[in-house]
Amino acid sequence: MKKRALIALAASLASGLALSFGATIVTTAAQAAPTNIVVGADTTFPPFETEKNGEVTGFDIDMIKAIAKEEDMTVSLKTLPFNGIIPSLQAGSIDAAVAGITIKSSRMKNVDFSDAYYKSGLSILVKKDSKIKGFDDLSGHVVATKKATSSVDYLTGHKFQSDHIKQFQSIDAAYQALMTGGADAVIFDNPVNINFKTKHGGVKTVGPLLTGEYYGIAVTKKKPDLVAKLNDGLAKIKKSGEYKKLFEKYFGGDLSGAVKGVEKPTDIAVKD
Repeated sequence: MKKRALIALAASLASGLALSFGATIVTTAAQAAPTNIVVGADTTFPPFETEKNGEVTGFDIDMIKAIAKEEDMTVSLKTLPFNGIIPSLQAGSIDAAVAGITIKSSRMKNVDFSDAYYKSGLSILVKKDSKIKGFDDLSGHVVATKKATSSVDYLTGHKFQSDHIKQFQSIDAAYQALMTGGADAVIFDNPVNINFKTKHGGVKTVGPLLTGEYYGIAVTKKKPDLVAKLNDGLAKIKKSGEYKKLFEKYFGGDLSGAVKGVEKPTDIAVKD
């Protein structure tokens, strides 16, 4: 009887160990599996985001994919207009967004932000033969820009004539207005203005930068742990040199917009 009991006990223990071991394997496999995140992007913001022949590319796109890879995540891109990004994050239909999004105190009420990854500012773009030399010269002139951006906030905040502000769904349309005479100037993010100036003749930037601001990855408040993972991944690509390679690829090695240290959203948010 004792022998039978011992055999039964051994079998029970072996079975338990097998189940435990199996559970460990399942748990480990589950932990190792990549987590997919849905990332929103506005493709009318070159060189940060653009779309050609159905392929979405740009600085932001390469960056978020590199960050995700470091954190064992995969990325599913969802393109949408810039003014639809914050509402989509609030609704939870996207997990994060990259679109050259300025870290602003008003936006932080509705979404979270990663640490800053790019230092930017607003500049004025005009035709080469324009007599406009700075913001004070814009009074009475038509200024084109993109809807729901910091450019609009700057203009309205400085009491610029509302009927002289032309807002477009894409920055390309704003540039088109400048080139065809529908606007006298474009106010927008300096790296994008520089990118347009480099690729098209007949335009120039004038005056000093109107603002100093930082871009961050916007994150839905429904996934509070995601910010830490994105920050961790950003730190890793900076350390590995991948971050610098993106500046070489998209800005010809110009590192003026690179964020060298860690810039926390709460410390750098534009007050508005």
